[in-house]
Amino acid sequence: MTFGALHGLSCEGEAEKARTNVFVLIPGAGGAAWYWHRVVAELRARGHEAVAVDLPGADASSGLPEYTDSVVAAIGDRADTVLVAQSLGGFTAPMVCSRVPVALLVLVNAMVPLPGETPGQWWGNTGSEPARLAAAEAGGYGTDLDLDTYFLHDVPAEVAAAGAGHERPEADIAFGQPCAIERWPDTTTRVLAATGDRLFPVDFQRRVARDRLGIDAETVPGGHLAALSHPVPLVDRLVERLP
Repeated sequence: MTFGALHGLSCEGEAEKARTNVFVLIPGAGGAAWYWHRVVAELRARGHEAVAVDLPGADASSGLPEYTDSVVAAIGDRADTVLVAQSLGGFTAPMVCSRVPVALLVLVNAMVPLPGETPGQWWGNTGSEPARLAAAEAGGYGTDLDLDTYFLHDVPAEVAAAGAGHERPEADIAFGQPCAIERWPDTTTRVLAATGDRLFPVDFQRRVARDRLGIDAETVPGGHLAALSHPVPLVDRLVERLP
C-alpha cells in the first residue's frame, strides 16, 4: 500500500471521528425534557448534538398534535436526525416521522401504536396489564402500580431526588387522541427494551415489536426509566448502527 493510500485512509478515519449525529429525544408521560438529561450529557461528551424536547404534558388543551408540533420544531430543517422516544413518546414519534425526514427512529421502552389507535386503547389492545401482572408475580414484587416499585426501583437515590421537582401529571387529552398516521413510516426503526422494565416487561415489548413492526427488540439494562438509571449503556446502544 502506498503512502498516499495510507494518508487517504487516515483522513477518512479522522472524518469518521469528526462525524456527529443530531439526537432529538422525546420524553414519556408528563413531557419533562429533564428525563433525558443524563443521556444528553453522555451523547454530548461523545461529540454528538442532543436536544431533549419539553412537552406540554400537563396542559389539558395540548395533546398528540401539539407534541408533534414541538418535536418537529426542535428538528427544524435537519435531515440527519436520530429521533428517540420513550414510553408514551412512542405515539408522537411516528407522527413526527410522517411530517419531516428522520434518519433513524429508536423506541426505548415505548408504546408502539397502530395507525389510528389512541394511547387509551393501546393498553387493552396489546394486553399490557396482564403482562405486567404476570411479570410481577414471577419477579416477586408488588402489583400495585406505585412509583417506587415500577419506576424508581433502579434509579440512583440522588437522581430520583433531583427529579422530584420535574414531575408533572399527564393530562387526559392525549390518551383519547389517535396516532394520526395511515401506516408506520418508512423510517428505519429500532426497538430497545430494558431487561428490568416492570411497567412494560421485556418479553411483552419483544412480542409487541414483532407483532406490530416485524422487528426484534434489542435489550438494554435498566428499568422503565433506563435513561436515568443506566444512561451509559443506553447511549452505547443508541450510537450503534447510526445512519
